[in-house]
Amino acid sequence: VLCLPLLLCGCAQKSAEREFFAMDTVMQLRAYGPAAEDALAQAEAEIYRLEGVLSCRDEQAALARLNETGGGTAGEETAALLQTALTLCEQTGGAYDPALGALSEAWGFSTGAYRVPEPDALAEAMQSSGAGLVQLDGISVTLTNGAQLDLGGIAKGYAADLLRAQLEKEGVTSATLDLGGDVFVMGRKTDGSDWRIAVKDPADTESYLGVVSAADKFIVTSGVYERYFEENGVRYHHILDPKTGCPAESGLVSVTVLCENGAWADALSTACFVLGPDGALALRDDLADQGTNFELILATDDGRVLYTDGLADAFTPNDESGYTYEALA
Repeated sequence: VLCLPLLLCGCAQKSAEREFFAMDTVMQLRAYGPAAEDALAQAEAEIYRLEGVLSCRDEQAALARLNETGGGTAGEETAALLQTALTLCEQTGGAYDPALGALSEAWGFSTGAYRVPEPDALAEAMQSSGAGLVQLDGISVTLTNGAQLDLGGIAKGYAADLLRAQLEKEGVTSATLDLGGDVFVMGRKTDGSDWRIAVKDPADTESYLGVVSAADKFIVTSGVYERYFEENGVRYHHILDPKTGCPAESGLVSVTVLCENGAWADALSTACFVLGPDGALALRDDLADQGTNFELILATDDGRVLYTDGLADAFTPNDESGYTYEALA
């Protein structure tokens, strides 16, 4: 989801890098320092481990088994992540919801069999969707009315959080982790400067909206171009509005969140997309009052790019993109 053409300049230390496919995406990891090679080997192994726990498709995965049986005893890690997801659902007023598996399947986004569901099928999926159908008591999970958990909107951010802790333990202080668009820039480049991350243009993924300078930040984007299909000349994207059960029509085409917590950045990018510009900014203010701060870059369907005041000195617009840019006070 994010371009990284500027990340790796000016780094003279010994480096290691890995590229592999996991969690339905290509992941690219790079770290610097004498322990980099071993640290990234362990990071890749950790990603595969998490995939084996949190996958909805792998019948052997813990999450898939919970969906199959309507709940049961979850591992401590799965239960803790589910609790985080339910908390985020509450904090975002339901704009992010971890129990939309039935809706995702109805549209074919979870299976690849894309289709516009018939009204009856959509209504049935709505009856089996929503965090209100999920009960978590310690590590005991109950899913009612056929509810299906889907933690895809938080799993990669959570994985990035774990990899950050793992790399720190191995003594790595400078790294870039691109988990298929969920990006974490660790520390600064080895020359002491900030990383520079180019945010993709949702209308032309070979171009970019602008460049963000950042250090020790998670940068996560949700956009209409990530997964979509067309039917009868209409494009349907995968970011579903829990209130309608349909692809969100919020006036946005992409949302980029910068935050110090990967799991939160992941979920907030989805929630802000569903909420639209005004709702996203209101959520940012509400969470700031509770001690959670994040910055936003919002691309609208009428050709504007809005970015919050915390990025005034960190975001450089691409003046050749054709968008109109507005810094929000």
